[in-house]
Amino acid sequence: MDVVILGGGVFGLVVATRLVEAGIVPRLCERGASLGEGAASWLAGGMLAPFCEVATTDRSIVAPGLSGIDWWDHAAGCVERHGTLVVQAGRDGAQLRQFAARAETHEWLDGAAIDALEPGLAGRFRQGLFFAQEAHMRPRLAMARLAESLSARGVPIAFGQPAEPADFGGAWVLDCRGARADVPGLRAVRGEMLIVQSDEIALTRPVRILHPRWPVYVVPHGAGRFMIGASMIESADARGVTLRSAVELMNVAYALHPAFADAQIVEMRSGLRPALPDNLPRYVASARGGALAGAYRHGFLLAPDIARQAVEALLQARNAA
Repeated sequence: MDVVILGGGVFGLVVATRLVEAGIVPRLCERGASLGEGAASWLAGGMLAPFCEVATTDRSIVAPGLSGIDWWDHAAGCVERHGTLVVQAGRDGAQLRQFAARAETHEWLDGAAIDALEPGLAGRFRQGLFFAQEAHMRPRLAMARLAESLSARGVPIAFGQPAEPADFGGAWVLDCRGARADVPGLRAVRGEMLIVQSDEIALTRPVRILHPRWPVYVVPHGAGRFMIGASMIESADARGVTLRSAVELMNVAYALHPAFADAQIVEMRSGLRPALPDNLPRYVASARGGALAGAYRHGFLLAPDIARQAVEALLQARNAA
């Protein structure tokens, strides 16, 4: 079965891995010159947080999200299962209570419990929410490990090769080009992030800080590095990080811990995340393949399940042809 995957972001790498697991060796074409170049998934925080995400979406993501954590642990081996801590800057706690009412499967913590869970935040917060079943990982490491595994299993990855579905004749084509995929209703949502380095802060797990505009998260990526993100702006503007967003991200990080004021900024980037009208990803079938589209906030979490659906649909279409 001749299968071509367009796009080497998280959807492209995961569906390629799923195909190999099903006994099919696809071809993968990526327009960037190297892994992650231009891919929105390269800027992801790597949070695998289905219960937190229920606060802003449908609870249907929980079961596939939990299975996605297990899949990443098996496929990439870099999952850290330490849960998620959610706090609120300020003392009234109103946003925290609202978040708790929408989210699922969490435990309320008082200040002493937060101090015990994250000693690096000792004395800073009076209450918080702990989601013990959630996890996180370093997304760039996970993508690199998938790419290495695919190459070792004979999957050709062609970098620097922009392509369209019509370029491949009778092949089956899976379109994983993110915001460029040809899917009705797909839009771009601008996101901005920082990566900083600090030897003065120690965190074991992602911390979400509730913010009036959007929740900001700080994710430990090892060796004193932290990813701070991310804005959610309904815009297809591909320019660099704006001063306003940078200041807001920095201010919230400082509210989490004043030592972030002395952190070194290692990277500051923006990207366009592909989103569908309901903000949930899905597989959209076509006559000779289909598209894995709408990663938005749930790309890494739900990619294993969306890829499973795509492979099953592809095999059914082949058998019916």
